[in-house]
Amino acid sequence: MRKKENNFAFIDSQNLNLSIRAQGWKLDFKRFRTYLLDKYNVKKAYLFIGYISGNQALYATLQDAGFTCIFKPTLQYKDGTTKGNCDAELVLWSMIDFFQYEKAVIVTGDGDFHCLIDYLLKQEKLKCVLIPDRNRFSGLLKLKQFRPNLRYMNDLQGRLSKKEKAL
Repeated sequence: MRKKENNFAFIDSQNLNLSIRAQGWKLDFKRFRTYLLDKYNVKKAYLFIGYISGNQALYATLQDAGFTCIFKPTLQYKDGTTKGNCDAELVLWSMIDFFQYEKAVIVTGDGDFHCLIDYLLKQEKLKCVLIPDRNRFSGLLKLKQFRPNLRYMNDLQGRLSKKEKAL
């Protein structure tokens, strides 16, 4: 019997959420967590997210679904927008836990993670890059050396979309 891998996921929640919503559907995070476990043997799934006061119910739901939330303080701008870029935290945590996991699943379409993905690939620690939208992601992730490790979420809508509750 083959031993199951001990893989970790590092999820850029902003990129994931915006990309999925732009395709016209909402992600069911509980189903997504199960998918990560079943498909990629993800034992620990870090979700990097900006912290906004008042969103405690959302954070509790994500944690109940099995995600370890890593919060970044956000800045509220005068125009009403909120900024909480979590890229550095994702890279940092992937290195903090580097010897705790066999392979990493990076969930993003953001080219800012090019250097991390390249490093993980060279260290033979990259399971895959799970890209939320195959039609809209950074050209830096389309490089030849990354292509065998790219996976896409577009075809997972039926399996991972949030089902609307009937009245």
